[in-house]
Amino acid sequence: MSSTYHIGLLLLRLGFSAMMLTHGIPKLINLVQGNLDFGDPIGNGNTLSLVLTVIGEAICPLLIIIGYKTRIAAIPTIITMGVAAFIVHAADPIATKEKALLYLIAFIVIALTGAGKHSVDRR
Repeated sequence: MSSTYHIGLLLLRLGFSAMMLTHGIPKLINLVQGNLDFGDPIGNGNTLSLVLTVIGEAICPLLIIIGYKTRIAAIPTIITMGVAAFIVHAADPIATKEKALLYLIAFIVIALTGAGKHSVDRR
């Protein structure tokens, strides 16, 4: 594989995961502070839904940034974005669910391609 391919994978991982953290870190802060006011889109309860979302939007993107178990780490984020796009925003227009769909597609690509050579897993 060419070096530009691996740079492309690195940029994909860093860019989308860093942007995802802007959604996940506020939720992580709420969880740590005990503010468990969160939606329950799939019937797991508010607290469990928040914990699962924090895993998908904060913990796993951090793992993806460093390239540790990238393909596995992308799975919770894919599930989280699938729930956001197809359950939480199911009745909304495409413009509302567009961000979740873009993240979904990006993390599916990350899961399919892996981290590339610029990652903890490759060291």
